[in-house]
Amino acid sequence: MSVEVEHVELRAARRADAVAVAEIWYRGWCDGHLGNVPDALVAVRTRESFSERVPRRLADTTVAVVGGEVAGFVMVVEDEVEQVYVAERHRGVGVAVALLKEAERLVAAGGHRQAWLAVVPGNARARRFYERNGWTDQGPFEQFAPRDQGQVTVPAHRYVKRLADEAQRHSTRRPAEKAHPRRPE
Repeated sequence: MSVEVEHVELRAARRADAVAVAEIWYRGWCDGHLGNVPDALVAVRTRESFSERVPRRLADTTVAVVGGEVAGFVMVVEDEVEQVYVAERHRGVGVAVALLKEAERLVAAGGHRQAWLAVVPGNARARRFYERNGWTDQGPFEQFAPRDQGQVTVPAHRYVKRLADEAQRHSTRRPAEKAHPRRPE
């Protein structure tokens, strides 16, 4: 059985994309994190919390558009690929690969020779995906997720990928609408 690869357009996120990005983020986060993160984090990661966080993150966000609709997104800050999510109906047809390659390009264009990302240990699907795409598991570490009253410690694995020097020389970073200070999500 072969899977048809969708035509994917990548572009900077716009305000009009916020609702779609929030819904994809919420549903994808639930798929990969429920049962794999502390209950204290699940309690604060409500559907509304994603809707509130997206507008602050649009400058860090690239969306994948398929057939005129937002099919997924990636958020990149400096050398970290912070979020990679694809709507369920667009999974397995090349959208995630296109987003991950764009994230790697953005990290390299920012002058970094290596990219990194965090994955919770129980998210086996994501871990396999990153490994298939050349990322290496560097082992466990503690990630800290903010909440209104302090933060939640989340066990995670740090994945890294060395970026080609050639890609750095020929890449250009897409202009951000506004610069935002780094906000861990």
